Amino acid sequence: MESLKPPRLHAGDLIGIVSPASTVADPSRIDRGVTYLEKLGYRTVVGKHVLKSYGYLAGTDAERVEDLHAMFRNPDVKAIMCIRGGYGTPRILSMVDYRLIARNPKIFVGYSDITSLQLALWKKSHLITFQGPMVGVDFPDGLDTVTESLFWHLLTSPKKAGAVLPAEEHVETLRPGKATGRLVGGNLAHIVASMGTPFLPSFKGMLVFLEDIGEEPYRIDRMMTQLRHGGILAGAAGILTGQFTDCGPKDPAKPSLSVDDVFREMAALHRTPFLSHVPFGHEARKITIPLGLRARMDASKHTLEYLEGAVR
Repeated sequence: MESLKPPRLHAGDLIGIVSPASTVADPSRIDRGVTYLEKLGYRTVVGKHVLKSYGYLAGTDAERVEDLHAMFRNPDVKAIMCIRGGYGTPRILSMVDYRLIARNPKIFVGYSDITSLQLALWKKSHLITFQGPMVGVDFPDGLDTVTESLFWHLLTSPKKAGAVLPAEEHVETLRPGKATGRLVGGNLAHIVASMGTPFLPSFKGMLVFLEDIGEEPYRIDRMMTQLRHGGILAGAAGILTGQFTDCGPKDPAKPSLSVDDVFREMAALHRTPFLSHVPFGHEARKITIPLGLRARMDASKHTLEYLEGAVR
């Protein structure tokens, strides 16, 4: 499968800001995120509907899709960045014009709930997208230096980033070995929610990355078991699990496995290289992962290497 790489960002380019999932609780965070981008020399345009609220959504499905299409359709917009996750992108997948997006490939950034849309964009348009920091979540408080350096390299340079795991990170080998493949994955709950739909790409031969937040160990166990029983991970070349933030048992008095216990068991069931505690997910320090990019992992040596540039 050939990937569709978006053009790289240049100084002074226009960045579109959208909210395809939940509404933002504090609009000032959008302003601070915009300020961060403009201080770097970029121009910004905020989607027409991002401040709307429809229950837990940033406007109706039609309004959120309208903003998304408008940014891909606008020739002046060179990158599209999401404000936040929350919930909402699974609702719009059947409404997205994937041909429009394939004709106008652009940098698209988000994570968490945005996973559902990014998986669909890969499946339907083969567009490389970026699981990376978001305008209303990460930008307002300033980016970790490691996070910031890799993020902007990936968006502005067609050169491969090479090794991307900081040496000081306590990555753990759950099954040793080397593997090469395209990076596919994201938020575990949204991958599971996409099973049985036309929007989940094949994970065969892929390096599968998984993260989540606020899920107890038994729920992580249940979702991983569903992936296993569904055959989703059977052909994966390698597995990388990231930050599972606030995923401990809610009641410490009750007996429970830990998330680490769950992944050790899963690693024993899958004969594939398996790395855990990789720095991506909902923490301040996160490596940006280009979904669809060719990469190489060495679980024995705790390395992840990007084998090509993510933009052209």
